[in-house]
Amino acid sequence: MDVITMGETMVLFTPTKEGMLRYANQFEKTYGGAEMNVAIALARLNHEVAWISKVGNDEFGKGITAYIRGEGVDTSQVLVDEEAPTGVFFKEIRRADDMRIHYYRKGSAASKLNATDVNEDFVSNAKYVHISGITPALSDSAEEAIWQLISIAKKHEIPIVFDPNVRKKLWSESKARQVLTNIAKEATIVMPGVAEGKFLFNEDDPKKIAEKFIGNGAKLVITKVGADGAYYTSKDEHVHVPGIKVDRVVDPVGAGDGFAAGFLSGQLDSLSVYESVKRANLVGALATMVKGDVEGMPEKEELLKYSQDTFEDVSR
Repeated sequence: MDVITMGETMVLFTPTKEGMLRYANQFEKTYGGAEMNVAIALARLNHEVAWISKVGNDEFGKGITAYIRGEGVDTSQVLVDEEAPTGVFFKEIRRADDMRIHYYRKGSAASKLNATDVNEDFVSNAKYVHISGITPALSDSAEEAIWQLISIAKKHEIPIVFDPNVRKKLWSESKARQVLTNIAKEATIVMPGVAEGKFLFNEDDPKKIAEKFIGNGAKLVITKVGADGAYYTSKDEHVHVPGIKVDRVVDPVGAGDGFAAGFLSGQLDSLSVYESVKRANLVGALATMVKGDVEGMPEKEELLKYSQDTFEDVSR
């Protein structure tokens, strides 16, 4: 198995027209979740990836599992909770530059994840473990599941890739800072955005953010700076990788997950760190050009046909 990730996928309802959610009468039903986005993006890039989660014994849970499995992701570690429901959320598009997310996930099946749900024999065969900061925010037991996953990865010397993915609506800011910085101490690679660096360390300079994570224990930090691309930082270097110019962002949701998948794909394909971040920028850019969380994630053949000649390098 190339990558294993764990987290919640919910049913996503998006109004068919812009405006306040109260006036919406028709919706499109899709699925959304950061870890699912990463898993599907990796599967489309021809990597073996597994998703660990829990869903409700309901039509939404069955639909999610079938959908993700249909995308080529291993769902053998997805459990069914007989009592808790599958989570739901709504995307409210008030106008092109004002999108709001409304979650209905408290007490969901995925929030019932616990340490015993993580199978050591299964995880031990992974090349990478991907963790999002969303999962430990779901509940105390979900946080315990994350720590179990971390423990197994450390025991078997599996690199841990951590995206802090701060969700303030899910827990208090003080607990979020404590838990996320503790997880970052155990991570091999950390992928924060500037806003997350500001939240965790009160720093908004990419180099200073990276230095905080390096000092915390990470070997490599990749700091995302939006359209300008990203910086990768280790103890020995701090390098900027220019972003990809996108003329029109259709939907920014999923861009960070595409970025994570692109980087992991590059590493699995034995690319350099620079080329892996370059691929991450490209996958993230492509994700923003299509409506939906995963609909814009490219397949391998499609990805390889693009080059910096196709999308303008924003450093020019």
